[in-house]
This record gives sequence, structure tokens and C-alpha cells, in this order.
Amino acid sequence: HTRRGRRDCRALGSQLFGQGTEKAAVSGRMRSMQRGFARLSQLRYKVKADDLNLSDFVAAQVRSPASESAPASASSLVAHIPGIASSLPDGALAETSIGDLPASHLRSAVDWLTDRFKRQHTYLRISLTERCSLRCVYCMPPEGVKLTKEERLLRPNEIFRIASVLVGAGVDKIRLTGGEPTVRPDLVNVVESLNGLRPQGLRQIAMTTNGIALERQLPKLRNGGLDKLNLSLDTLDRQKFRDLTRRDGLAKVLRAIDAAIDAGYTPLKVNCVIMRGTNEDEIFDFAEMAMRKPIDVRFIEYMPFDDNGWSQGLMIPSSELLLRLRTRWPMLAKVETDAHDVARTYAAPGGVGSVSFVSSMTEPFCGGCNRIRLTADGALKVCLFGATEVSLRDAMREGATDGELLELVAGALHRKLPRHAGMLKIAATKNRPMTTIGG
Repeated sequence: HTRRGRRDCRALGSQLFGQGTEKAAVSGRMRSMQRGFARLSQLRYKVKADDLNLSDFVAAQVRSPASESAPASASSLVAHIPGIASSLPDGALAETSIGDLPASHLRSAVDWLTDRFKRQHTYLRISLTERCSLRCVYCMPPEGVKLTKEERLLRPNEIFRIASVLVGAGVDKIRLTGGEPTVRPDLVNVVESLNGLRPQGLRQIAMTTNGIALERQLPKLRNGGLDKLNLSLDTLDRQKFRDLTRRDGLAKVLRAIDAAIDAGYTPLKVNCVIMRGTNEDEIFDFAEMAMRKPIDVRFIEYMPFDDNGWSQGLMIPSSELLLRLRTRWPMLAKVETDAHDVARTYAAPGGVGSVSFVSSMTEPFCGGCNRIRLTADGALKVCLFGATEVSLRDAMREGATDGELLELVAGALHRKLPRHAGMLKIAATKNRPMTTIGG
């Protein structure tokens, strides 16, 4: 970074000379800047500096009036570069590099999970498996998808290690997804191990499930530390359930909903993907269910993924669904929710539950995004719709330290865009099928 800083100083200095800036003033500024960059090597905590911020900082310093003093110390220099902090006085030499520090020491050292747009990523979604007991049409093709070989999937200890490192860096919520997480025979053990991270700052463990095998596992999951549940259900009609999921299981899902409510998972979130000409006629039935039970029915816009048959004509905007519901419940009013909540929630007077809208396609919520995803094969995805991935599995198996894993995460977040592409571009982009990303 010292070399990069000196290079930037020279380039910007040459540019300013060409613009007629007084040579002596610029030369003096450059010498001060180079001394400052040289002192970066004295910081105790070393991380990769953000190229953009580094260049911006150099530019600001070189262009500032000569009467202003350049930063004289490393600590004042790095105050201008997000993501770097030192716990040692100026001039003290580093004894330990960031890559050798245990995760428990890292939270206060560096804000690893904040991207260039000041979004803090405190929500980790872990896909426990690519396997699923259903074959939902919006998730995978009829023949299923090619699954990753077992040896390339994350082992339980690797899942726990990544979760532990990220909780140590600031993650306070974990959601378990799939595939279908309940097909894992060790699901309860995974929940119990993650529950042990609460002293390090973990607040909540949640899970998204299709409900097929949930009922019998609920007591152990509840006792193991599972706090919140989302169930996926796109129709209340048995034949339509068969058509959408290519399986027969509606009765099991409905029993799972009642069992979850009885177990205290309220309000229970029910995820419902609405597709034009398929299940749009059932929005009133779902809303009626939410009026009677402590359920938040979340109407989700149909999203494009590999091989899921998406088209813009099948996607119904949330705004259209809301207008339809207000023909029956004109007093539906918006409910205030958490700033990071991806859904807009509405409730009607006298209703027990609520309805929500997840408008990923028509009203993206990227500005408040706080999510990162870990796939079952150990790839980190910082955007659901982005094809870019970083393999934390490979890094771990090659001997990466906790600090080096965090550097990979921080680097991926640095590259995260301010928002995802439009729906048509997403549809044309090669990504994974939904079941191998994690819902």
C-alpha cells in the first residue's frame, strides 16, 4: 500500500503540474504524503486498503492548500481510510499481523462487514444443503439440478467456524436455509452448536422450511435454540400444490403451520410466491388466513433464477396485489417494521395477523441490505442476484486463518454494488438455481 500510495502521489502530482499548480507546493505535499504512507507499515492491524478510498484520500491531500498540514501520523492518516484501525501508539511496530489474530480480537479492530456504501452486514444466511423434498417450479427444473459432490460441501465444523468468525465480526442474526434444511439428519446439532455463539453476540437463529418434515422436529429445534420460523406455501389447494411442487404434501405443511404456532413461533411468517395465472386467485384466501391466525403472509414477487422458467409476464408487481387486497380490506394500513426488513407489512383492524410484500423486482430494497449468504458448498455471495462468489471452503481447506477469512469477506463486500440489476438483466445473467444458492 505504501508503493500504491507513492504511485498515486506521483500520478496526481504530474496531473496537477500540467494544470499549472505551483510545483513547490505540490512537491511539498507529495513528500508529506509519502512519509505518511510509509508509516502505514507500522500499524498493528494490517488489512488491504480500499483502492478507491486510498486514491481519493491522496487526491484530496495533494489538491488541498499548501497552508494545510498533511497528516503527520499514521493514526491520523488511516482515519481517512475506512476499515483500518490501530491500537498502538504512533511509531510502535506491529508484532502480530491481522491474519494471525483470533476472531475474538477482531470485532473492535476493523469494521469488516461494512461496504463502501456504509451498509453493515449483520445477517448471515447459511444454506445447509442443496437437497429438497419438493421440486417447486420457480426453484428448479422438473428433473432437479445437479448436486455438488458430498466432499465439496461444508462439513459441520466448517459451518460452525465460518459462523463463529462472522459473529465475532458483528453478525447477530443467522438464518438456516436450503434446499430444505430439515432433510439434514444433523439439523438439531447444527442449531445447538450455533446457539453456543450467543455469548459472542448472536441474537437470533431462524430457519426457512417447506414444512414437510417440520412437525416432528419442532420440539428439539425449539429446545436447541431456534428462535424464528418461515414456512414456504404457495397454494391452499391440494391439486395446485401438486402442480407447483411436483409432490403431494399440502396436509403436512398445514399441520406444520399449526404446530409451529402452538410451539410459540408467532407471528409465523408464511412465504408465498405469486405467479400470474397460477395462484394469484388465492391471495384473498391467504389474507383471510392471516386475519384469523398469528401469521404474517409474505407475498413474494416471482424472481428469475437459472432454469426456473421466469418471465416478466408471470411476475405480478406487489403494488397490484395490494390494490386487489384493498378492494376487500380498504383499511389495510402499513405497519412500522425494522429498517432492514425486506418486506412492507400491512394489517387490517380486527385482524390477528398481517400481510407483507417482498418486492425484489419492482421496488428493490438494496439500500438497506444487511445480508450475506453462505452456500452449502462454502461460497460467499454478497447479493442474491449476483453471480460473483468467493469460496471460503477452499480458503479454509488451504489453511486460512480467521483473519484471512475475514479479509476475503471484507473484499467481497467492498465489491458489492449499490443495487442489483434490473429484472431483465438478472434473467439474462448466468447464476445458480435457487436451490443451490439458498432461499
